Amino acid sequence: MIEQLKADLSKAKTYDDLMGKDGAIKKIIAQSLEQMLESELTEHLGYEKYSPIGKNNGNSRNGKTHKSLKNDNGEIEISVPRDRNGEFDPIIVKKYEKTIGPIENKIISMYAKGMTTRDIQSHITELYGIDISPTLVSNITDKIVVLAEQWQSRPLEKIYPIVFFDAIHYKVRDESKKVISKAAYTCLAVDIEGHKDLLGLWVGEAEGSNFWLNVLTELKNRGVEDIFIASIDGLKGFPEAINFVFSKAEIQLCVIHQIRNTLKYVASKDQKQFMLELKEVYKAPTEEAALLNLDILENNWANKYSLAIRSWKNNWSNLATFFKYPQEIRTVIYTTNAVESVHRQFRKVTKSRSLFPNDDALKKMLYLAYRDLSKKWSMPIQNWAIILSNFSVYFKERFHDF
Repeated sequence: MIEQLKADLSKAKTYDDLMGKDGAIKKIIAQSLEQMLESELTEHLGYEKYSPIGKNNGNSRNGKTHKSLKNDNGEIEISVPRDRNGEFDPIIVKKYEKTIGPIENKIISMYAKGMTTRDIQSHITELYGIDISPTLVSNITDKIVVLAEQWQSRPLEKIYPIVFFDAIHYKVRDESKKVISKAAYTCLAVDIEGHKDLLGLWVGEAEGSNFWLNVLTELKNRGVEDIFIASIDGLKGFPEAINFVFSKAEIQLCVIHQIRNTLKYVASKDQKQFMLELKEVYKAPTEEAALLNLDILENNWANKYSLAIRSWKNNWSNLATFFKYPQEIRTVIYTTNAVESVHRQFRKVTKSRSLFPNDDALKKMLYLAYRDLSKKWSMPIQNWAIILSNFSVYFKERFHDF
């Protein structure tokens, strides 16, 4: 094959001889891609072509399909190998990919899936025969930092009906190379059209209301004038920080967080019965009914678990916010599950990383994870038309700009 390509190149006298439909350069690209695809399939199957190891192992090669790819030089025709089980999902040319770009796009894609720089280096070298250094991988992925900064500083909407606030924690080296725990602060909003929108990602030391105050101030500086409902966990001082910046925002403490914290004070042998009675509180149809059930819970358990009961009473004003709204709104705001779902996706991507070398390394990986995740946020959240209609009544005076 190499000799034939050399011969084609030596014969080339015009642009078409190089870049035309049957040009030498296109043949080189096509042959290279096909070799890479064969290498990927070999790795996927776990044995070389024609190897006896593959006999009766449950999967095997199953011919090829033809594919047309577009790039800056026109179209390139290639043959893509298949496996019999249909499980082969190549990286260099994905199943439904119609275009091909530079190898750096592949490196960024691998990084976005959670691969370390050394893993990427090894993968590129083993599969494609390209010798790259971890530093080069880092330099390529560092381009993402600029994109992340542009995204982080973009102007925001004036009104967000619902915003979920939460933080996720990672181990990061600081400037002195000491390993410390850092919080990645996350604000997931639902905009006026019902679409999810991550307003930003901030990395700071252990989660605290003071840092959240800085985040909230930045949101206001980027154009946010009003938040109807802020759904948060039970971090001390957080409600006050929100209302300092957005004075009209209603606070909803996450009921699920409250339940988890409550059970810390209840002996395991009593938790089942305690939870049955507690459920009558947060599942009540009205706040009045919930308070009556809370009184019953207190009468039954206060002698044994006064701290658990006191926690509900002390936080009641912010726990009970959801009772004033219909079920469609209650379901959305009573828990921070929406932003925790984002964090679960972050964990999937970062599970191979026990430690990040610096803040930027963490930021770029979380930004890439968000970018992939946000592709699924094309539709409004469930029952948004009903929710928006209710908001237009409950927050009538604050809807003037909509």
